[in-house]
Amino acid sequence: MTNAGEFPLWAAILVAFFVLLGSSLTLIGTIGFAKLQSFYERLHAPTLGTSWGTGGIAMASIIYFSVSGGRFVFHEIFIGIFMTITTPVSLMLLGRAALYRDRAEQNPSKPDRL
Repeated sequence: MTNAGEFPLWAAILVAFFVLLGSSLTLIGTIGFAKLQSFYERLHAPTLGTSWGTGGIAMASIIYFSVSGGRFVFHEIFIGIFMTITTPVSLMLLGRAALYRDRAEQNPSKPDRL
C-alpha cells in the first residue's frame, strides 16, 4: 500500500488511539520521574510508563503494518515481550543496588524494606 488514501478508516482510528495511549502513558511516567523526590519513588513511574507506553506504541505498529502489508506482523510482539521482561528486572536490580549502597553507607533516609 503506497497511498495513504487506501488505508482503512477503522485502522487509522485504532492506530491513532494506541499511539496517543502509549505516548500519554510514557508522558505520565516522565512527569512522575521529574516530580517524585527520592530515588526509590522515582523507580516506579518510569518503569510503568516504559512498559505500558511501549505496549501502546507496539500495538499501533502491529495494526498499521499488518493492515498496510496485508499480513500479520510478528516482530513488534517480540519487542513488547522483551520490554515486558526486561523493564521489571532492571527495576528490581536498580532498587536492590541502591538499597545495598544505602545500607553500606548507613544512610538514614533508606527505606526499611524494599
